[in-house]
Amino acid sequence: MLTHIRPAIVMLLLFTALTGIAYPLLVTGIAQVTLPVQANGSLILMDGKTIGSELIGQQFTSDRYFRPRASATSGPDPKDETKTVDAPYNAVSSSGSNIGPTAKKLADRVKADVDSLKAETGAIRVPADSVTTSASGLDPHISPAFARMQAARIAKSRNLPEGAVHSLIADRIEEPTFGFIGEPRINVLMLNLALDKMPAG
Repeated sequence: MLTHIRPAIVMLLLFTALTGIAYPLLVTGIAQVTLPVQANGSLILMDGKTIGSELIGQQFTSDRYFRPRASATSGPDPKDETKTVDAPYNAVSSSGSNIGPTAKKLADRVKADVDSLKAETGAIRVPADSVTTSASGLDPHISPAFARMQAARIAKSRNLPEGAVHSLIADRIEEPTFGFIGEPRINVLMLNLALDKMPAG
């Protein structure tokens, strides 16, 4: 019986060492040498402090900043931990909404967001990403159309020429990967950091 068990134990230990220790260390080492920024989460530092990541969206509510798309992430209810409440851009709980496309709650929320954007901007139509959530709830990007829709508000709140804000938007557009994968997009955090560097008018 031992002759049958010994090879199984040896193989278990061998493959545990190879796939559980050696391989992860090798891949981690290669990543740290070749792509250190990406391997460490594409973190953005300012004055020695981490202020965010290029890969994870965060909430901006001030009129002085570009706002991200809506987020459906949730978190524990402070009053009752057995329940959850809406907590936009909660990176601990990446998730989309389980609400179906015919749900009244979703339709009411989207309609309210559309009406609010139209009232704020005077637009007749709004970009889809301005009123929809992403699957992760942490999308760091918005469409150029959604960014341009916010330009007038930001220019007014910062006393900047609206044209200068539009130029900033145009400079920050990321083209589809390899020219054909995905859509043109703008990283909200990077755009807001660039916005902060603009001199006030």
